[in-house]
Amino acid sequence: MSPRAAGGRRRIGLRGVLRLLYGHRRWVGLAVLLTLSASALSLAQPLLVKKVIESTSSGSAVGPVIALLVVFFVAQVLVQGLAQYVVARTGEGIVLGIRLRLVRHVLRLPMAVYDRQRIGDLISRAGTDSTTLRLLIAEGFTDAVTGGIALAGVVALMLWLDWLLFLVVLALVAVASVVVGSVLRGIEAASVVTQRETGAMTADLERALSAIRTVRASRAEQRETDRIADRARSAYAGSIRMAKLDAVVAPAIELAVKGSFIVVLLVGGLRVADRQGSLADLAAFLLYMIYLVGPIGMLFQSLSTMEQGVGAYRRVTDVMAMPTEQDTVREPVPRAVSGPPRAPVLEFRDVWFGYEPHRPVLRGVSFEVPPRSHVALVGNSGVGKSTVFALIERFYDPDRGRILFDGQDVAALGRAEHRARIGLVEQHAPVMYGTLRENLMYAAPDAGPEELERVLELAHLTDLVSRLPRGLDTDAGEHGMSLSGGERQRIAIARSLLARPELLLLDEPTAHLDAANEEALRRSIRHTTAECALLVIAHRFSTIRAADLIVVLDGGRVVATGSHDELLDTSGHYRLLSDAQPAGR
Repeated sequence: MSPRAAGGRRRIGLRGVLRLLYGHRRWVGLAVLLTLSASALSLAQPLLVKKVIESTSSGSAVGPVIALLVVFFVAQVLVQGLAQYVVARTGEGIVLGIRLRLVRHVLRLPMAVYDRQRIGDLISRAGTDSTTLRLLIAEGFTDAVTGGIALAGVVALMLWLDWLLFLVVLALVAVASVVVGSVLRGIEAASVVTQRETGAMTADLERALSAIRTVRASRAEQRETDRIADRARSAYAGSIRMAKLDAVVAPAIELAVKGSFIVVLLVGGLRVADRQGSLADLAAFLLYMIYLVGPIGMLFQSLSTMEQGVGAYRRVTDVMAMPTEQDTVREPVPRAVSGPPRAPVLEFRDVWFGYEPHRPVLRGVSFEVPPRSHVALVGNSGVGKSTVFALIERFYDPDRGRILFDGQDVAALGRAEHRARIGLVEQHAPVMYGTLRENLMYAAPDAGPEELERVLELAHLTDLVSRLPRGLDTDAGEHGMSLSGGERQRIAIARSLLARPELLLLDEPTAHLDAANEEALRRSIRHTTAECALLVIAHRFSTIRAADLIVVLDGGRVVATGSHDELLDTSGHYRLLSDAQPAGR
């Protein structure tokens, strides 16, 4: 895929570079200032050499001039070393700043972005791409600025010494510039391919490692290795192409400068022999020819480096351009202080929603969850139960209709404020890497020991914690794999309860529990309704029967509501669901 096909050819531009430098401009300025100071000290040295030659010819004292030359040389070395340190420090600071901004941004993207974007690719942009940008900014941009200014100084002094010899140099350098310019275009294209394939390789590796047990059980290690290896080879090919093209830059510059040096030496030598020029001027001019290698090499190499960073720049800025999850707060409706009974803790009013336009998943869904109640959401797979949970958590907003929480339109609340009042226990019950204590306190980091004891008892985790060698400080392992499915489920429930939500969402909470633990969980649920309302996605009728109210979904619509016994009498669809249940469930 060409760069144009990958979203259009966008030049970096000074404004784009300055955006990446936000917060580091002082350090970049210091690096530029130090480098320019070193260049100024360097540019003064040929003039001092010229002075030494002239003083020797006239019989004047040369000691003070030589001493000054030594001072300038030593000062240049020291300043140049300090400049390199500042550049390196600035580069690391820029990488850190970009990574922090990327992580902050990526964690706040709308849920729809995660649905279509590969997670491993997002990880690669925060890791590999941000490191590549260090070359673009800290080395490429800084060298371009300092090299350009130093080049201007050398050119001015060479013109002052001998404009005719300078025209000879300019002609040869112009030829090299044409060659380097054509090479840079190829480097940019190769950079885009390399960064894209590196991101795809990271995404494929993350895909395989996140399902490593399935990979092993399916004997698919070699297939996954081959898939990742193909991406690695594509990235390798792009890097090799960049290396080949980059290898042309330095020789083109060196040939231009060395060729110029030889021509200047011949022409200048002949002119001195014919007494059309002075030996001191020629010596100074030749020294500037030597110094010209630095600024020209720095300038062209910086352009090459910046082109290599274009792919990373595009990928990082593409992510940063994605809008984050925003609150579109409506004007809140005033609550009634007294009078009517308290509003339902949750209410759906004619809610329509689809993940894609013109393909609704929910079609006019309406139901209520009364305070301190236990409501079950039932139906076959794919009827929209998980989508209802996603809308309640405001991972998505409805296309039409309204969702009320405690009588208030949820759009009148900030997302964080709204989510703080809701607990969510997903079906796969994710447990993060870290200790059990860190997992339990994830939504309530300030909870005290008494609160922890309370939720451990509610989720029937006390015996588990007492058996562990380090209690709550025991590591849960990657994705909680050191725990059983039922233990992970109960930890997720305890984690949600610790934040004392007004509404607790449970997605098939008994899916990983045996009969004894299922009964214990049902007792926990009964105790939990004294603290908050429960909305449960359930398939087991042993769980469904315990609900105060059952909402039956089919085809994205609510087709029946009522208690278990009422629905058996009034809903043919509910009877079909009940008859399909295995005996004892």
